[in-house]
Amino acid sequence: MAGILLIVITLGLLIYLAWRGVSLLILAPLLAVIAAGISGLPMLGSYTQIFMVSMGRFVVAYFPLFLLGALFGKLMEFSGAARSIGYWTVNRLGERHAILAIVVCCAVLTYGGVSLFVVAFAVFPIARALFKAADIPARLIPGAIALGAFTFTMTALPGTPAIQNAIPMPYFGTTAFAAPWLGLVASLIMMAVGYVWLKRRAAVAHRHQEGFADSLAAEETVQESEEEGLRPPLWKALAPIIVVLAANLVLSKLILPGRDYAWLATPAWGAARPEDVIGVWSIIASLFLACLTVIVLNLRHLRSLGASLGPGAQDAMLPIFNTASLVGFGAVMAALPAFAVLREMILSMAPGNPLISLSVSINLLAGITGSASGGMSIALETLGARYMELGQAAGIAPEVLHRVTAVATGGLDALPHNGAVVTLLAICGMTHGKSYLDIFVVAVAGPVLALSVIVAMASL
Repeated sequence: MAGILLIVITLGLLIYLAWRGVSLLILAPLLAVIAAGISGLPMLGSYTQIFMVSMGRFVVAYFPLFLLGALFGKLMEFSGAARSIGYWTVNRLGERHAILAIVVCCAVLTYGGVSLFVVAFAVFPIARALFKAADIPARLIPGAIALGAFTFTMTALPGTPAIQNAIPMPYFGTTAFAAPWLGLVASLIMMAVGYVWLKRRAAVAHRHQEGFADSLAAEETVQESEEEGLRPPLWKALAPIIVVLAANLVLSKLILPGRDYAWLATPAWGAARPEDVIGVWSIIASLFLACLTVIVLNLRHLRSLGASLGPGAQDAMLPIFNTASLVGFGAVMAALPAFAVLREMILSMAPGNPLISLSVSINLLAGITGSASGGMSIALETLGARYMELGQAAGIAPEVLHRVTAVATGGLDALPHNGAVVTLLAICGMTHGKSYLDIFVVAVAGPVLALSVIVAMASL
């Protein structure tokens, strides 16, 4: 019990200190090494041979996705394409459907491969103007953005190029389009729960005569942009997103499978299987083609291409190293003697149905680390092969394991210490007290309900 208590205390410190603003690049290795030392493991060996090796593996495997995703997001932002999609959505749906307009705008951008952080920055000015015109409390803006950017487009919609949909592919030999019907059902549940909640909150505020400015601090002033900036035609803005989705589908289903990959099995190429890499290759190639599409179609709008590419590349650094640090932290936790006891407890939750323990373990780890991709990576790094074996023994298709895994990353990951939550609140000028309840319902309660439904469906 003492070992399990040590893990709980260490994770509690990680959550608390990360919430207080301590960098994960410092916090994760420090706490991991201290926990290893208390458990009797070599501290320096735990850092260099476990933490750094696991961290490095994650960076090597997924850096291209973080880099290309960040570049694509910056190109969409600087070219005005993201703004065009936002204003077109708002104009079509109108002030009466302000909440729906913001959700749809965020969903289109994130499903098209734009980083959720970029989406939050790009959509907030649009949401602010629209909510002000409709006199909807500004405190509801974070919930609307979170519903469109942090939920179904991140984990459930088939083909989404989000990292949360890419990480399971090498473990289960699947593609981004795994188990599409389960993904669509989960998406509908998340959307319905979140939208109904936000509409109800807006209606209650209206009955109490609470308007846009009532949730702003007294000293705050809402400044409107004097100039909307560049906004290319809608077809130019949507073309790169269509390229991402279409190229990903064609590459993963038609072009890359069935070719001769015998060379991959040699040690020089990592002794990999084709199914381990085809899914990741498809997303890398589709994001690259989408970046080229943005540049070609909007070259005259991109005043300085270097000004777009430089910040985009820098934007990829902190997210991937923060996530990789959490992966390293989780690897050290998994090496502690007490973790074996926890692992067996999780695996024994439902002996005949690995989907239950899979979903519980990933959601718990995502909540503990405050990172969807970090929690998933820790779980799959330590238990991925075991779940694949259990799934095969139970007659569960790898595609189902993939989709349940991806959806399970959403939910507890959006607890208050989550980096994306903290960033979103800062962008919107809100506090946890004002807006976190809405984020909790749309990004925690809705995804957990959706996960429960698709696990039940898959089990039947």
